[in-house]
Formats: sequence, structure tokens, C-alpha cells
Amino acid sequence: MPHRQKIAQITLDEKTFLRRSPQVEHERKVAIYDLLEENYFKPFGSLTGPYCVRLGIKEDRLQFAVCDEKDDHLTSISLSLKSFRGIIKDYFLVCESYFEAIKTKAPSQIEAIDMGRRGLHNEGAEMLRDRLAEKVEIDIDTARRLFTLICVLHVRG
Repeated sequence: MPHRQKIAQITLDEKTFLRRSPQVEHERKVAIYDLLEENYFKPFGSLTGPYCVRLGIKEDRLQFAVCDEKDDHLTSISLSLKSFRGIIKDYFLVCESYFEAIKTKAPSQIEAIDMGRRGLHNEGAEMLRDRLAEKVEIDIDTARRLFTLICVLHVRG
């Protein structure tokens, strides 16, 4: 029997989407591809997947609209984004430094910046996982990919 506690489809609610850089667009595509290839997503209660998830931001809250494969609404999950502001800002700054560094810096400098970038990414994923702990169970790889998508939703041009 195939694994049922998973996201089978994910869409981003991008009402405020303007235009993203090629690097950000690449990160979005990779995160979605990797997420759909392998994830663990189990909302609490008697719900059974696979799930279709719409991820968006509304009034400074992260919104997960969870539906079944027939697109019937199952549940909504909402989180305040206030505690994520600092880490998302820091992550964007390090990513900018990383993308600039790959143009001109030595490999050792690029690697150091990338280690910082990965560290912040892991910290954001752990924070997301902790904040969702009472609403939905996810593994760390799913949290990492969702954190990437949350960051993509914050890009405003």
C-alpha cells in the first residue's frame, strides 16, 4: 500500500507575486519537486491522505489549506509569521551574499557562506516543525522544503 500521509500536490497562493529572480524561481521548483517526491505530512485527527495543500500568507499568518485528492476541504492550519520574520530576513541576506559570492569569491569563501545559509535554513525548518507540532506532524526534510516555499512567498519582486 502506498504511503498515504503525504502531500501529493502543493500550490502557492501568490496573489502578491510580482517577479522572482532566476535563482529564487529555481529554488521554488526544486523545493516543490523534492517535496512531492518524498514527504511526510500528517494532520492531527482522523484525516487520511494523500493531501493537496495550498500554502499562502494572509494578514501576517501562514495558511495551509488542506484538501483531499478530490479537492474537498479537510482542514486549515494557520501560524503567525511573527516569530519567523528575523530568520527569513537573515536567510535572505545570506542568500544574497551567497549569490554574489559565487560570481567572484574563492571556493573557500563560497563554502563558508553556504554553510551559514544551510544553518539558517535548518534553523527555520526546525522552527517551522516546532510551531506546527500541535497541528500536523512533518519530518525534517518536509519542514526544510516547506520553509523554502515560505521564503519564496515572502519575495516581493
